[in-house]
Amino acid sequence: MDALPASDDRLEASASPNRFDAAAHAQMECFLRDFGEMYQEVARAHHEALFRLALAAEYRDSDTGEHIIRMGFLCEALALALGRSDRWAAMLRKAAPMHDVGKIGIPDKVLRKPGALDREERATMNEHARIGAEILGQSRIPLFHMAAEVALSHHERWDGTGYPAGLEGAAIPLSGRIVAVVDFFDALTMDRCYRKAFPDAQALQMLREQSGRAFDPEITSVFLALAPRLLALRDAINRRKPSFADLVDGPTPPEALAP
Repeated sequence: MDALPASDDRLEASASPNRFDAAAHAQMECFLRDFGEMYQEVARAHHEALFRLALAAEYRDSDTGEHIIRMGFLCEALALALGRSDRWAAMLRKAAPMHDVGKIGIPDKVLRKPGALDREERATMNEHARIGAEILGQSRIPLFHMAAEVALSHHERWDGTGYPAGLEGAAIPLSGRIVAVVDFFDALTMDRCYRKAFPDAQALQMLREQSGRAFDPEITSVFLALAPRLLALRDAINRRKPSFADLVDGPTPPEALAP
C-alpha cells in the first residue's frame, strides 16, 4: 500500500512536462504573433516614411503627388496582365511610387528648369537613379530591395542606350521595364513645368513608336492592348484620390478602383 503514493507522484511528475510544454507553446505562439504584428508596424512605418520622401520629391518636380499614386496602381495592373503573381504585382504597387525618390537630391535649378537641360545639367539629373537606389537599398525589407531595383533601372532602355548602367533587353529587371512604360505614358499625359499634357491618343502613339527602342516590346504591346482599361483606372484614381493606406492595402485586382 505504501507504494501507491509514489506511483501517483510519478504520474504527476510525468504529466508536468506536458503541461509545461503546452504553456510554453502557447506563450511562444503569443510572442510570435506579437512580434509579427510589431514587424508589420515597423515595416509599414518605414514604407510610409520613404513614401513621404518620394512624395516630397514629386512635389518638387511636378507640384502634385498624384503621379506616384497612379504609378502604383497602373504598374500593378500591368504586372497582372503580364502574368505575374498577385503577390509580386502587389509588391510592385508599393515599390513603383518610389521610382523617382532620388530627385530629392537634385537641385531645383535643374529639376524645375523650364527649358532643355544642357549636358552638365542632364548628367546631374541622371544621378537621381543612383541616389534613389542608395536611399532605398539600405533597407533589409524585400519591398525596398524591389524599390531600389526600380529606382536604379527605370531609365534603362531596351536598346541599351539608357542610364545609369546601359543595360539592354532582358538584362533590365522586369520591375524597371514595367515602371518605365507606365512612367513614360503617365508623365506625357500630365502637365509639367515646361509643357502641357499630351492628349491620350498622342501619348499612346509616342509609346508605340518607342517599342523595341526605349521599351520592352512585349510590355508595350500589353499596355497598348489594355489602354482603355488602364485609362479608366487612371481616371478613377484621379477622381477618388486614393490615400497612402489605399496604396499599401489597395484592392487586388486594382480594377476595383474603376467605375
